[in-house]
Amino acid sequence: MLTFLGIHVLGRAVAVSSGSVIEVFARIGVSEEAVRSTLTRMASRGLLTRHRDGRKVYFGLSPRLAAVLEDGRRRVWETGAVNRAGDGDWTLVGFSLPDSRRGDRHDLRTQLTWEGFGPLQNGLWVAAGSRDVTAIIEQLDLAGHVTVLTARPAKPTESAELVRKAFDTKTIEARYLDFLAKWDTARSPWPDDLTRQLVLHTDWLQVIRRDPHLPAEHLPGGWPAERAERLFRKLDESLREGAAKEAGAVLDTLAVTG
Repeated sequence: MLTFLGIHVLGRAVAVSSGSVIEVFARIGVSEEAVRSTLTRMASRGLLTRHRDGRKVYFGLSPRLAAVLEDGRRRVWETGAVNRAGDGDWTLVGFSLPDSRRGDRHDLRTQLTWEGFGPLQNGLWVAAGSRDVTAIIEQLDLAGHVTVLTARPAKPTESAELVRKAFDTKTIEARYLDFLAKWDTARSPWPDDLTRQLVLHTDWLQVIRRDPHLPAEHLPGGWPAERAERLFRKLDESLREGAAKEAGAVLDTLAVTG
């Protein structure tokens, strides 16, 4: 759902009807009940805004969700899959939370993973480069429980050692290889450019959102991220015009303000 909203709603002052969302997802085998449940749940969590026009219900983006989707857009189109700008700095986040806040501990780990951090040791996570985690700490109300530092490794510690200890590079590499194996083929099970674009973007986001964007110099030779990114961009370009035409014909939108 996030991929769909990022492609077709982000950056536009519109809401989209639940009926047309259901129609799109039916093409990739998602049931009407599942789509309605997802939309309702996202609206109840303040991620979507609900609008009515007669008997139709439309859903738009809340500012909170728009910010999340914009971050995803930047990761896809601006950040890139390969980090060639490593400067030797690392951000360290140390934390200690009581069992009474185990839910916050889980949420912190989840959000740190999304921001490119990996667990170096118990209660100490690291990420390449300078990372701003202020918003995470404020959102979870963890001031006083978290320590954040930016530092460089000193002997005998090397950056390559941090990569090896804190990140599962074999699993990260396997995700790129799986993407290449699935999409580097002329065969497609999807019925049209609209659905193929949706699945393509979903698969790519699942790969890059779990990539900590480690400096290329510390990754194994033949790292497949650049090859996978070239394929993604090539396929997206080939699908974009057809997908836009199909979306224009299928999606029922309502102009919204605010």
